[in-house]
Formats: sequence, structure tokens, C-alpha cells
Amino acid sequence: MNQHHEVRLNVNGTEHTVSVPPRKLLVDCLREDLRLTGTHVGCEQGVCGACTIIMDGQNVRSCLMFAVQADGASIETIESLASGPEDLHPVQQAFVDCHGLQCGFCTPGMVLAAKSFLEQNPSPTDDEIREAIAGNICRCTGYTFIVDAIRTAAERMAGEEAGQHV
Repeated sequence: MNQHHEVRLNVNGTEHTVSVPPRKLLVDCLREDLRLTGTHVGCEQGVCGACTIIMDGQNVRSCLMFAVQADGASIETIESLASGPEDLHPVQQAFVDCHGLQCGFCTPGMVLAAKSFLEQNPSPTDDEIREAIAGNICRCTGYTFIVDAIRTAAERMAGEEAGQHV
């Protein structure tokens, strides 16, 4: 029996309808059906954070959800943050400028976790930053440059916000 379900997703501002088997993971739907390969598959147990997306305003491990559970959801993936290398989101630019990435495998999940965190806490302490990214594992950087990048992004975003109100 090859039963599929129609799932409606708003991904990065675009409506999609996909037909998926009931046990297809959301991460696999994003990568295979929608060709959004920026969401990475790491541990497949929800521990590493490589599959982090923002769903209905909350960080979600897309490897722990079935696609059918996301029916009707609004999803943001790393692909939504920039239209190209000259148009990076402040968090992405800070990761580049502060050397907050090496191999890049954890970067999409780390950037989305940081973006979501900074939207809730625009002026965090380093300890708050470390706590916010505690669920995202990086095996290359040692986290110092990632914390620096998130702090830098917070400062830049605060500066942009101040500039908009002048």
C-alpha cells in the first residue's frame, strides 16, 4: 500500500503542495521534494542542530518531524535569508566577517538559530548566546568565533534599527 498525503507548506514565503508518504521526515521533504538543500541532515536524532529551521516562528529540528505534521505551517530555511552573496543577512555577514564557520556543515542551522534568538533577544550577553546555540553542534570552530559572530550581528542589527528610527 503506497499511501501519500497532500501537505501544504509555506516555505520561504512561497506556497507549496507536496505529496508525501506518512513517515517522510520534514528535512527529507525540504531537501528532496523542494530541493532546498541548505537544511542539512546530521545526526538524524535531533541532537546536532544541522537540520534547524524556523517553523511558525520557532526553531524546529526538521529531522524529528514528519512532513505531514507541518501541514499548513510557515517555514523559513537558510535559503530565505539572502538572494545572493552581496545580499547576506546580518547574521550571515557576521559569520563571514568573524570567521564563525569553517567546514560550513553546521552553519545553516547555527545561523537560523542565531537569527531566531536575536529576534527575541536583540542585546544578549555572551552567556545568553552560548545558551541559545547550545543545541547546535560545531565540530570545527570551538564556538569562540561563532559567539563573536552572533554578538557582532546583534550590534549591527541594533545599529541598523537605530538608523531606521532617525
